Amino acid sequence: MIDTHCHLDDASYKEDIAEVIERALSLGVERFVIPGADIEDLNRAQVLSERFKEVYFAAGVHPYHAKEYDEKRLVEALKHPRCIAVGECGLDYYRLEGESEEREAEKALQKEVFLRQIALAKAHQKPLIVHIREASNDSFEMLWQHKEGLRGVLHCYNADAILLGLAPQDFYYGIGGVLTFKNARRLLEVLSKIPLDRLLLETDAPYLTPHPHRGSRNEPSYIPLVAQKMAEVLGKSVEEIQKVTDENAKCLFKELAS
Repeated sequence: MIDTHCHLDDASYKEDIAEVIERALSLGVERFVIPGADIEDLNRAQVLSERFKEVYFAAGVHPYHAKEYDEKRLVEALKHPRCIAVGECGLDYYRLEGESEEREAEKALQKEVFLRQIALAKAHQKPLIVHIREASNDSFEMLWQHKEGLRGVLHCYNADAILLGLAPQDFYYGIGGVLTFKNARRLLEVLSKIPLDRLLLETDAPYLTPHPHRGSRNEPSYIPLVAQKMAEVLGKSVEEIQKVTDENAKCLFKELAS
């Protein structure tokens, strides 16, 4: 299995990162992808990828950190042999604050930074790791408009039907611990509509810990819980889900196949 989205550069792993990786390896998780979110954490992600042969990283700026966008630093990181994607980047309107004018200004900034990272993915021929929260229509419009030569994954797929239209455009759907939540009705209903060859496993660790471990720190060793629930919902064997999601991850992130 491959955890295609885990923030192993998070401070919560500082004291036991080796043990966290070893636990996951012992349960069959063979590869880990650390997405970029905050420029300040990029160096640690790179160091971890050099320290552990199973770890890869991406370079990007989360929409929450749009004001800190540093394209020069991202381009530098994208040249590293263990850097396999651009992101996570995208649009997130969940925490917009202030008056209408301020909210619109923040949206405009997020769109500008997202567009620049889409351009980076194309220029460097790397997949895009996309974060979308309460911004599905705008995100779809931007990705569709620039779909030529673009591929990627919709991280923590939010079950919005409009985003299913990206599946034929070489986009994948990251499914994590949310699938095991009691209130995951929408995701449970839409999961079968995603082509099997477009599904990826992820944890978003240390966040979104799957049942029955909710309330504790998430980690890649919990990926089997997501695979088990996915198999149950789709009427497949766990082995089949593990095999197909592994193949999908290696198809999107070519370096993982080596």
